[in-house]
Amino acid sequence: MRKAYHFFLTAIMTGVFILSLTACSSKAKNSDMTSVTLNEVAHSIFYAPQYAAIELGYFKDEGIDLTLVNGAGADKVMTALISGDADIGFMGSEASIYTYANGSEDYAVNFAQLTQRAGNFLVGRQKENDFKWDNLKEKKILGGRAGGMPEMVFEYILKKHGIDPAVDVNIDQSINFGLTAAAFTSNDADYTVEFEPFASGLENEGNGYVVASLGVDSGYVPYTAYSVKKSYLEKNPETVQKFTNAIQKGLKYVNSHSPEEIAKVIKPQFKESDVENITAIVNRYKEQDTWKEDTIFKKDSFELLQNILVESGELSKRVPYETLVTTSFSEKAAK
Repeated sequence: MRKAYHFFLTAIMTGVFILSLTACSSKAKNSDMTSVTLNEVAHSIFYAPQYAAIELGYFKDEGIDLTLVNGAGADKVMTALISGDADIGFMGSEASIYTYANGSEDYAVNFAQLTQRAGNFLVGRQKENDFKWDNLKEKKILGGRAGGMPEMVFEYILKKHGIDPAVDVNIDQSINFGLTAAAFTSNDADYTVEFEPFASGLENEGNGYVVASLGVDSGYVPYTAYSVKKSYLEKNPETVQKFTNAIQKGLKYVNSHSPEEIAKVIKPQFKESDVENITAIVNRYKEQDTWKEDTIFKKDSFELLQNILVESGELSKRVPYETLVTTSFSEKAAK
């Protein structure tokens, strides 16, 4: 495995130690509601079904008093989950694979998948109506953290097009998650890989142009899922079921309503963006079939994820799907 794998694990364990000094148990605000802290990998319109579930009161209907925290990266989300600072983690499932492979006894179990395509876009300096991936050869690109889903899917696409990420392009991985868009405006990079609303933000400012969708070019991949520690799952199956029910309702809403309707609903989650911009981004995600019809995390999707990890050099030994994924909650919620 590459150094990124060991860095990921070191970051988690260091964070666990720090968080364990200050972590406190969550308490329900009243006897009728169950407090749940959800730590998300990023706050992005990419996760519209989750925000629709929040704004439409689906979690409250299920008896969940939800606290949402932006972890800003899968390694930080996993740190919060392992330490007990978060009840549920929302991130790329590669984090659960790394943790299990490292020998953790109270490992993270994935119980619901949300997105089925990558949610980031390749942004260039100029418009490229006839963009080809070969255009990236010998170019400098602002990429993601080594070992993380954004970077691995990006490299997966490059390899599909006969481009060696280590030889044919110069990928800068030194910039922290969420800061690449700002860096791109003053950097000498030719391209950057961005989530929304940062990709559209660069376009609106005239600092860049979306030239390709990683979600389209990568095909269907299990990009983000919800997970809990094995011990939490054993002690709180009813809470996990209620949470899954709320997410399923959120998925049903976004899959049955227009981008305009969705944008108005989730607008409170993105106060810095106007409804028109949110609508355009939601439409972009809907057109590429980003969101699943249900939250069932199927075995073939999990094996595809492991293929990407092995191919990227981040995983030397496969882990068992039946151990790291449970579909019972999703199957019940989908009925």
